[in-house]
Amino acid sequence: TLVFQQCLSSSPTQQVYRGLWKEKEVIVKCGIEVALKPDSNPDSVPRRDLVLFDKPTRGTSMDEFREMLLNFLKSNLGDQASLAALVSQIITMADVNRDGKVSLAEAKSIWALLHLNEFLLMLSLHEKEHTSKLLGHCGDLYVTEKIPHNSLYGTNVPHFFQPLLPSAIHRIIHQWFAPAWPRRAKIAIGLLEFVEEIFHGTYGNFYICETSFKNVGYNDKYDFKMVNLRKVATEMTIRGFLKGRHCEQNVDCTYGKDCMATCDKLMKQCKSDMVQPNLAKVCGLLQDYLLYGAPADLKEELQKQLRTCMTLSGLASQMEVHHSLVLNNLKTLLWKKISNTKYS
Repeated sequence: TLVFQQCLSSSPTQQVYRGLWKEKEVIVKCGIEVALKPDSNPDSVPRRDLVLFDKPTRGTSMDEFREMLLNFLKSNLGDQASLAALVSQIITMADVNRDGKVSLAEAKSIWALLHLNEFLLMLSLHEKEHTSKLLGHCGDLYVTEKIPHNSLYGTNVPHFFQPLLPSAIHRIIHQWFAPAWPRRAKIAIGLLEFVEEIFHGTYGNFYICETSFKNVGYNDKYDFKMVNLRKVATEMTIRGFLKGRHCEQNVDCTYGKDCMATCDKLMKQCKSDMVQPNLAKVCGLLQDYLLYGAPADLKEELQKQLRTCMTLSGLASQMEVHHSLVLNNLKTLLWKKISNTKYS
């Protein structure tokens, strides 16, 4: 029995609810973005069963279904050697009643779920401890663990207040409610580890395309958790978006809010390389978060390292050693300060 409680989303194509399942607080998500195509008549009721659950068709063999899955993953994650293992994992997951066979209904259900960006990312990053756990699924609805603190600061200013308050007041409110500095350092180390994990991950490269404190949070042990995977994109997705895209300036080559590539002004086409790596964007987010209330003997060095980190630019793969060095220096600096204390 799944109990729906509060609706958490204002988007008609991405329904998110707080709920109860097996006496545990969970998040329930149901994505219908596939059904609502921009060219369809807004007054017509989308036939979700026809749009979402049209594949695989009756008569598809297991070998054909495996091939379908592999091709789908290749086009979304790139041609990685690790994809065969992911296909096997998806097939095991599809067998909901654990009878050793995948029925047509089970195959259609998992196929529909894979077309939801967040679900695909959850599977791709499932080995990472910094993403919320997938607890169950049915049709194109899925249930994940609830992350207790869904903002880096532990609280969010209510939506209706936000336009009324100047940014200085926002900052003061955040500082009041933020965890103690050593706990913030622990959360920051987790965020830096996540950046490390998604750069050359098991299933390719991933980019954070909306670096906001509202998309990242932590649990009761102050372990970092990525709250909103819908703001993360695969390298293939971004390259597909940029390929052949007409532009006048760099801003025309932006995927999401802040995954920006450069515009070739002569050809009037977007290039496919990101201007700013994940690490530089995350350091920009951590600057206020870590410098407020930082120990006096650390503040100057921390400020210097964050500044260096924020100036990283260009393709991360072309400066991999420098990227790793900056990340490790920052992690070591924070860890030295909190290791062997109750906060570690």
